[in-house]
Amino acid sequence: MDHSTSLSAPARRTRRIVIAALALLGAAIAVFGPVGTVLRMLSMPLRRPEWHVWVGTFNGVALITVAALPLAALAAWALARRRSATGVTGAWRMSLAEVGIVYGTVPWVWMIMLPGDEDGAVVSLVPLRDLLTMATSQIVGNLLVFAALGFLAPLRFRALTSLPRILALAGGCSVLVETAQYVLRLDRVSSVDDVLLNTAGAVLAALASRPWWRATARASGMPRAVPR
Repeated sequence: MDHSTSLSAPARRTRRIVIAALALLGAAIAVFGPVGTVLRMLSMPLRRPEWHVWVGTFNGVALITVAALPLAALAAWALARRRSATGVTGAWRMSLAEVGIVYGTVPWVWMIMLPGDEDGAVVSLVPLRDLLTMATSQIVGNLLVFAALGFLAPLRFRALTSLPRILALAGGCSVLVETAQYVLRLDRVSSVDDVLLNTAGAVLAALASRPWWRATARASGMPRAVPR
């Protein structure tokens, strides 16, 4: 018996979403370096088990994020089971999207809110000037900050099944983060290019998940915003 044929259409969509999210995570790891390099980076905080190393460095936040993956999976499972027990339609999709948005966004925002090495708060409002001097890893990192939000938010919230709305949401969130960097004097560059990259990453991720959130909207029969 082919078990794949016995799955309902929502279950198949959920499975494809999970596979796509894992593929995106694998691609991010591949971009930032070989597996061995990533493992060495994650092991660095273990050599200095001090709280400021764990919560105040990129490596520490990355290690906490990896360690929290089982907890995130457990939270998604618990939410889905609770919703399924009460007869909520799309329980797994909603739960995976909610947990995924938090898990895929909070660590990135946490890292970019860490103090930098600039001499005071710096503002750069000239588009594309900073982009020309950014390292590839920095560009990819900026693209990934709100990628989870762009990928999963339309799957969870019907009001966000529109590319312009995802663009506005990601752009607004990025402006808030860059403004907070300046107001809190984090010795970082608050750059318009960071806003552009963060927003572009969310929109590209939304385009990647568009077939699923459009299919979900059709299957549920709910009205959705027409992408423009």
